[in-house]
Amino acid sequence: MTPLEILAAAINGDPAPRIPIFCNLLDQGARELNMHSQDYFARGECVAEAQLRMLKRFGHDNAWSLHYVGKEAELLGCQKILFADDGVPNVEDFVIKNWDDIAKFEVPTDITQHQAWQAIDDCLAILRAEIGQTHAICAYVTASTTLPALLMGMDKWMELFLTGPVDLRDELLRKCVDFFHQHINALRAAGANVLMYSTPFGSPYFVGNKIIEENVLPWMKLDLQPGGVADVVYYCGMAPFNGVIDLVFDQLGITSHYISPLADLAEAKRLINTRGLTCGVIDDIKMIHWTEAETKAEVKRIVEIGKQGGHFLFGNGVMPLAVPEVNIKAMITAAFEYGQLT
Repeated sequence: MTPLEILAAAINGDPAPRIPIFCNLLDQGARELNMHSQDYFARGECVAEAQLRMLKRFGHDNAWSLHYVGKEAELLGCQKILFADDGVPNVEDFVIKNWDDIAKFEVPTDITQHQAWQAIDDCLAILRAEIGQTHAICAYVTASTTLPALLMGMDKWMELFLTGPVDLRDELLRKCVDFFHQHINALRAAGANVLMYSTPFGSPYFVGNKIIEENVLPWMKLDLQPGGVADVVYYCGMAPFNGVIDLVFDQLGITSHYISPLADLAEAKRLINTRGLTCGVIDDIKMIHWTEAETKAEVKRIVEIGKQGGHFLFGNGVMPLAVPEVNIKAMITAAFEYGQLT
């Protein structure tokens, strides 16, 4: 079976030789090609080449088209990204500097015509041609209720979201929904077949269940209605969200859940059961300091909890650059060893 077939089997509860194994290696690509981060991310063909090289070396089941989260802000007018060769690129120039800017803020008519889209398109074209029929090609989409944090900063967005004028908040969110629809449609059309729906505001870790039900879920529904959710994974960063799993099933219909390492995996598996895919996620922050043996032991613990009854995937978060490569290899080797189903 191909990795893509193994993933489909896990989602549907069909027989397979092993569980799917995801390894998210995003910022390692520049180092893989011995390039400076800014130069690397400017060229989609380089991002694709690094993803394919690491896929071949480690043998996991997925590649990524994501360059960096701030790319969405660039598509919406951000003029400056802060690059570092030892860390994650981040937004340096906010598109919305004060509330008055919201009225002037406009979403491009076609984001695929924006210069910042070209590198993403180039990357996906290569990944689609090379592994589109065999592997998961992951893309990252930021929920409309989270996107404003990239446009104006988290502090200003939290102030507006929780205590600001409702009409102003909703005006910005409507524009973010418009962008979301364009973004997810463009990623699908370019070849992405797994969409990580990033929604930290969909976790009780950030806001209470009442706010999620009343102020977040309605916007999530608007995000997701046009294209459906068959290829969508619910992802709250590394924040736990067991408390809203049933709500997500009932209100959004998303059946694949990328569980935080801070959450109780056994409880998440019980809640999801055979209704969908439980993704057990290792704490790759701790992997920075773990030994190979400690890494393997944690993989074994996660997999043994999750694989009973099927419908399970093993994965990691965003794999910090400081994680030693021996631990990445140990993680994947252990996942293959303990993830056997036949």
